[in-house]
Amino acid sequence: MKLEKLIEKISYKILQGKVDISIDKIEYDSRKVKEGDMFVCIKGLQSDGHEFATMAVEKGAKVILCQTSLKQVLPEDVTIIQVDNSRKSLAEVSVAYYDHPSTQLSVVGITGTNGKTTTTYLIQSVLKHIGKKVGVIGTIENCIGEKVLSTQRTTPESKELQELFALMVEENVSHGIMEISSHALDLYRVEGVSFEIGVFTNLTQDHLDYHITMENYKKAKGMLFERAEKSVINIDDPVGIYMKEKSKGEILTYGIEEEADLKGQDITFSLSGTKFKLVYKETTYIVELNTPGRFSVYNGMAAIGACLFLGVSMEDILEGLKENQGVVGRFQGIQNKIGIQAVVDYAHTPDGLENILKTAKEFVQGNIITVFGCGGDRDKVKRPLMGEIAGRYSDFAIITSDNPRTELPEVILEEIELGMQKTDCKYKKILDRQEAIQKAVSIANIGDLIIVAGKGHETYQVFADKTIDFDDMEELRKAFGENNI
Repeated sequence: MKLEKLIEKISYKILQGKVDISIDKIEYDSRKVKEGDMFVCIKGLQSDGHEFATMAVEKGAKVILCQTSLKQVLPEDVTIIQVDNSRKSLAEVSVAYYDHPSTQLSVVGITGTNGKTTTTYLIQSVLKHIGKKVGVIGTIENCIGEKVLSTQRTTPESKELQELFALMVEENVSHGIMEISSHALDLYRVEGVSFEIGVFTNLTQDHLDYHITMENYKKAKGMLFERAEKSVINIDDPVGIYMKEKSKGEILTYGIEEEADLKGQDITFSLSGTKFKLVYKETTYIVELNTPGRFSVYNGMAAIGACLFLGVSMEDILEGLKENQGVVGRFQGIQNKIGIQAVVDYAHTPDGLENILKTAKEFVQGNIITVFGCGGDRDKVKRPLMGEIAGRYSDFAIITSDNPRTELPEVILEEIELGMQKTDCKYKKILDRQEAIQKAVSIANIGDLIIVAGKGHETYQVFADKTIDFDDMEELRKAFGENNI
């Protein structure tokens, strides 16, 4: 592709070389550069791509796009272009390189602390029900129709995101449904994406290791609604008003407590699911979901709002929602012969943990036994908060290791324990997560519920020096042994 065509919409200055040349592809990882590529120097959280410009040229890069002046002297036949923000420019040139693929799709972006993944799959279920081919980009996996691709983060880097959209267009996908993290919005990963609909689920404490303040976190999330053509907003959330003010187009609000366009009422639920009345335009509908809890009502209404904006009839929406059997690692149950209830959930924030424990309180006849931890190298402030929440709603809690990463697991457990000690809940600290799950099963009785929280769909555990295979569902099955169904 011609370089001058690629950069025609961005502001830049030429430090060296010419723009009337062709490039093969765009790379921001110097290890992947090949002959004829353009290398974009990104200042990352761990390293600075500007330091690898020479390596990129040695591997064949013909163009270097940088944000700051390079310390290295590069050959005269290499074109060097300087921009104000190389992250943003990476997104912009990627959009141009892949020929603006999101404009050829109906793209729905979902942001919020909790509920993004489930809402994504609920929308997918409705669209599949009416015969649409759907692409999904999110935490668990990326999908193009029935084709499943692996994923490394909630929202891919801008270049990979545009590549995914282009593949969707190539595969005749009509709708792209994607989770959008606050990092993605703040780091320009979704710059240039044409959003037909933006969905706001909620905002509770998370990612303060990156955003520092809740105000920064809120503003990052709000960026989606400044660019979406239409918005679906949880008006029960205190931040809902802010998101509504940021929205530029037509808005549908949803809620249980506040007046809303989509109003949830008369909620009932069990371990097998949720049923509630939905009032919309003075008509009442019965909504059935295969996941339990008040949070499921919010996720369901978010999906309903998005699908209404996409032109789907309410009848098809309700049928499509019933066809969704739940999401891997989201209040996912495991059957056994003993009569002990057990679920795995991704809840890794104070609000997420409180939601699932409150839900459990509504229908569990026996005791609630909670196994949980907190990830290392992440927001430390939430650790005692989660300890206190677990203690408040559990009959017995086991504090264990999550993904400690570079931190000492023992220290993380002690920080969680500070919150647990504010409650009367009985608890144990068991560092080894496998042992912790086995302990929970060994002390549970008929009618009790074991909740293993924090990792959900993840099939690994990250330590400072290694990453091991680890699946909470599999560990529960092992612990139940011959009593599995």
